[in-house]
Amino acid sequence: MRPDSQAQTLKSVVMVTNVDDKIRLMLVDDHFVVRMGLASSLEMEEDIHIAAEAGTAADAIFLYKDCKPQVVVLDYQLPDGTGIDVIEEIVKFDRSAKILVFTVFDGEEDIFRAVEAGAKGFLIKTADRSELLKAIRTVSTGGEYLTDSVGKMLEERRQRPSLSRRQSEVLHLIAKGASNGQIAGKLGIAEVTVKLHVTQILQKLKVDDRTQAALAAIQRGIVHLD
Repeated sequence: MRPDSQAQTLKSVVMVTNVDDKIRLMLVDDHFVVRMGLASSLEMEEDIHIAAEAGTAADAIFLYKDCKPQVVVLDYQLPDGTGIDVIEEIVKFDRSAKILVFTVFDGEEDIFRAVEAGAKGFLIKTADRSELLKAIRTVSTGGEYLTDSVGKMLEERRQRPSLSRRQSEVLHLIAKGASNGQIAGKLGIAEVTVKLHVTQILQKLKVDDRTQAALAAIQRGIVHLD
């Protein structure tokens, strides 16, 4: 057991034994103040217990395996990885995991990746408290929770072809303003190959040029610039 997580985990396990009738929740958010605010607010509910908290992807994966919470409320962006990394690792360990992504990222690609990875719900942080509670309770009973707008975006994304791993790499560099020559050097491929990838990217995104491709990539959540 990791030293930095041991005390918190043991506390969680001890507390959970006394609240078997409650939804055991794990909160994952790298912003301490946000996480503490959520914990305080959610603990006010009679049917919810905060079993564990994590601020990194590594701690989230470790604590899930150690505590087995009923529901995970997961932020998308973490300092050592993404919510997708966490979902994939948790689902490998527990295919029945109930994960609700709760994030500021609202691009269709963010939603698509999360659901494809195994998330049971996706909620934008602009949602009010009552909706968050509804989402948590829905997911806890085995349901899926997507708002109408999120569901529509997911359906639209599913109708579009996915980019290959290499095309995603090229698009990320395009969004950063790299030229074909710079992309070729960065990825160790021929410039003519880069041009082919760019053509295919434009076709898949249904845009006319590199600028539109970069804008679409950012708006849809395909690319997140640091």
